[in-house]
Amino acid sequence: MASTRKAVQPKEKSNGKYAAILRAAIKVFARSGFFNSKVADVAHEAGVADGTVYLYFKNKDDILASIFNNEMDEALSRGRAALARIDDPVEKLKRVVRAHLERFSNDRDLAVVFQVELRGSTKFMEQFSATRVTDYLELIRGVIEEGQQRGVFRRGLNNTIAAKILFGAVDEMVTNWVLSRKRYSLLSTLDSVVDVFFNGIGCAKA
Repeated sequence: MASTRKAVQPKEKSNGKYAAILRAAIKVFARSGFFNSKVADVAHEAGVADGTVYLYFKNKDDILASIFNNEMDEALSRGRAALARIDDPVEKLKRVVRAHLERFSNDRDLAVVFQVELRGSTKFMEQFSATRVTDYLELIRGVIEEGQQRGVFRRGLNNTIAAKILFGAVDEMVTNWVLSRKRYSLLSTLDSVVDVFFNGIGCAKA
C-alpha cells in the first residue's frame, strides 16, 4: 500500500539527501527495473533509512515522477540558456540535438530509466506528455518558427509536426543505443540525424 506521508516542500529539497535518493533510484531502477524495485532498495543504495525516503517522496511512483520532472526541468533550463547565446536557428536546432544525445550518452542508467522504465506505464506517459514533454517540444517548435520568420526554414512547414519529427528521431536514437547489444558512441548518430532532418532523403535535382 502506498504511504500516506506527505513529501517535503521544494525549499527543503536543497539538501544532499534528496539528490542522493534520486541518484540512487536511477541506479536501482536501471539495474532491477522499476516494477521489481522497492523503496527499501533505493534507500539502501542511497545509504539512508527507509523512513528518510518518505520524508521526500510519497511512494515509489513519486520517485520515478520526480526523476523525470527534475531532469526535464534542468534540461529545459540549460537549453533555454544555451539557445539564448546562439543567433542562427540552424545552429540552435543542432545544439538541441547534441545536448539531448550528450546528456544520455554521459549517463546510461538515466537513459535506461527514461527510454524503458518510464514507458512501461500508460499512466506515466499520459502525465508526462501533458507537462514537461510539451514544454520541450515547444522549445524546439519555437526555434523552427523563428527560422521560418527569418527565411531560414520553409514558411509553409507545420512547425509543430516538424518539432515532433526531430524529437522522435533523437529519442529513437537513444532508445536504440540503450537496447542495442553493440556498444557504440551515441553521439556518432548526431550528424546523420541532423543531415536527414535538414536535407531530407531525396536526391538533389540537377
